[in-house]
Amino acid sequence: MGRMNAVWTRIRQHGGQLLWGLLVLFLGAALLRWWLGPQVQTEAVQRRDLLQTVVASGRAETPHRVNIGAQITGTVARVPVTEGQTVKAGDVLVELVGTELQSARRQAQQAVVQAQNRLRQLNELQGPVVQQTLRQAQASLDTAQASLQRNGVLFDQGFIGQVALDESRKVWALADAQMRAAQKQVTSTRAGGAEHSLALGAVAEAQANAEMVNAKARYAVIQAPASGQLIGRNVEVGDVVQAGKVLMTLSPEGAMQLVVQIDEKNLRLMALGQQALASADAYPLYPFKAQVGYINPGINAQTGAVEIKLDVLEPQQNLKQDMTVSVDLVVARKPQVLALQVGRINDIGGASSWVWLLQAGHAVRRPVRLGLRGGAWVEVLDGLREGDAVIAWPTALREGQRVRTRS
Repeated sequence: MGRMNAVWTRIRQHGGQLLWGLLVLFLGAALLRWWLGPQVQTEAVQRRDLLQTVVASGRAETPHRVNIGAQITGTVARVPVTEGQTVKAGDVLVELVGTELQSARRQAQQAVVQAQNRLRQLNELQGPVVQQTLRQAQASLDTAQASLQRNGVLFDQGFIGQVALDESRKVWALADAQMRAAQKQVTSTRAGGAEHSLALGAVAEAQANAEMVNAKARYAVIQAPASGQLIGRNVEVGDVVQAGKVLMTLSPEGAMQLVVQIDEKNLRLMALGQQALASADAYPLYPFKAQVGYINPGINAQTGAVEIKLDVLEPQQNLKQDMTVSVDLVVARKPQVLALQVGRINDIGGASSWVWLLQAGHAVRRPVRLGLRGGAWVEVLDGLREGDAVIAWPTALREGQRVRTRS
């Protein structure tokens, strides 16, 4: 029993010494770590190509749309096309009931025929008749003139009395009047004469009226003005439509455009001809190239946005009218510039940006001047050199604090 007590006494003595030794070792290690400073992770300043982009969203559309409507009032008889259908120029889109128009067309054509027949009658029949009348009147006038002269001689010789001479004069006056009337008829029926001009005018008036009626009749058949896709239809068979009412909307064939809205703060970065990579939200795995073709000079006062239109450089089968699209606009490009990740910069949006720089085992606060920002990287214009070790974390340090890097 006494031997056992002695053993326990020795164990307690050695255990106390061991505990004190461990405590001293722990305190020494903690003191060393405090003296060496916190452990940090660094990132080297490096050169890389930078692209600055502006991200925007919008819709795809053709450069223009055509609203198709009726030019006359009528009842819809046939609509041979459906919304979404692709049509060719000249295809029939809507037909209106045209019974009255067809009747008016026949009447107008008949009026043209009548006026032409009147002109033909004047040239081929009435003209020769009045010429013959003129010749007869000339012959009668010549006979009356000769008879008057002869009776004048006989009157002077006393063979006839005053009554016979006066009768000869009356016959001559009547023949002269008939001659003048015949001359006027001939003049009137010739080209340029009054009656001929009236006949020509009647033909022209009838033809103009027929053209107007034909145009109205053609208005009853509404055709596609260009090839494209029907993206809207607001008419059915039996509808009574008014002139000017939009019945269909046509998206003509042609290059598509992307219409996007960008924040006005990015307007200074935009320029015509800038390249972009776009994709339809419905087909995100099929990106395509686009190019800035139009920048609206005005700014939307309500949204503070600027409208940008981009031309799609190559035809896209998947791109449909009014599809939602996302666009990455490349607004600036710099090759092989000193760059650092955005997350390593302190006060990056402020007036004086800075970083923690590792120098001789100490954390040094270094002001930096920044340039182009492209995605997760930013250009360093001044304050750092290639290969400098910038402390990535932790960022809660003191100026001049001793730090150590990970082994």
